[in-house]
Amino acid sequence: MSLTQDILARCERLGFALAAVAGLEDSPFAEHLRAWLAEGRHGQMAWLARNTDIRTRPSLLMPGARSCLIVADQYAPRGHTDPQPPPTEGRIARYARGRDYHKVMKRRLHALCDELRAEHPDAAFRAFCDTAPVPERELAMRAAIAWIAKNTLAIHPRRGSWLLLAGVMTTLDLTPTPPDRRLPDHCGSCTRCIDACPTHCIEPYTLDASRCISYLTIEHRDIIDPELHEAMGNWIFGCDICQEVCPHNSPSPTGLRESVPNPAYAPRRSTLDLFAVLDWTEEDRRAAISGTPMTRASLPMLKRNAIIALANAARDDPSLRPRVIDRLRCLSRSPDEHALPRATADQALAALGAAPSAEPPR
Repeated sequence: MSLTQDILARCERLGFALAAVAGLEDSPFAEHLRAWLAEGRHGQMAWLARNTDIRTRPSLLMPGARSCLIVADQYAPRGHTDPQPPPTEGRIARYARGRDYHKVMKRRLHALCDELRAEHPDAAFRAFCDTAPVPERELAMRAAIAWIAKNTLAIHPRRGSWLLLAGVMTTLDLTPTPPDRRLPDHCGSCTRCIDACPTHCIEPYTLDASRCISYLTIEHRDIIDPELHEAMGNWIFGCDICQEVCPHNSPSPTGLRESVPNPAYAPRRSTLDLFAVLDWTEEDRRAAISGTPMTRASLPMLKRNAIIALANAARDDPSLRPRVIDRLRCLSRSPDEHALPRATADQALAALGAAPSAEPPR
């Protein structure tokens, strides 16, 4: 067995759904990236504007790099649908419902690197999982793990897009997937993801991240433009809408065996009680979301998101209005509350046509 085949077999034994080797040629999308950044479509994600040389020339990540192993984990099955939650529950994106994928994937990749270092002491290895400025989706495309879809996500023809990507850069000379074996673009004339996006942030093969619900609930640290509030619906952390409508995530015609998720991502919860979140202390937050990707969002951010979702629920269900307005009035005037949820409560009250409380709560 060749070295490349041996390493790919080890990845399979480690439980990765997909594994392949990508070439390290320069990216053809360098100009697109520079234009995208110049237009501010990355929002507050300032790190995306750093190390653009590595993002477009991945071989620069480590001295002497010759190969890049790309792996994928399945975190949800094709055909999975969520029941409609109660109006006072906020939805969590599927990838964030279980254990933190950074730790789950890197633990296995580090074990693989340790094995390979022992066998190849002259070689170097660097594992990454959202921790290096490399274009994971483009590398997955080169490795024939996926194609990059119109919603900018990586899609595998049998497993769909419920995938998490990671990899290992190495000085070993592995055999990359040849260009003629790369997956064709199966999006065709379909525009379901574009049509379904509530904030209209998707254009074919590009995304205005500053309007994306996932960005707004996870990466945006400040007040959210009230014009986007209603479109955010009941999402409190992330968004799955463009994946839910994708036909490549519908039930597999050959059976769901091809898209069985890794047990490590078994969901702890799919929603959070919005009123409960508004009462959380920092200790409550840690107890509720420890060990999940949701720790990315601070307590004031989660409260901000919960306020927006509650205001949307009250807009849709008038019976909730009195309770929601009363809670938001108390929160907006609380001297002990962080400025971000207080300001968001004022925004929500204005959107509901309710005046803020004249006095702080006693």
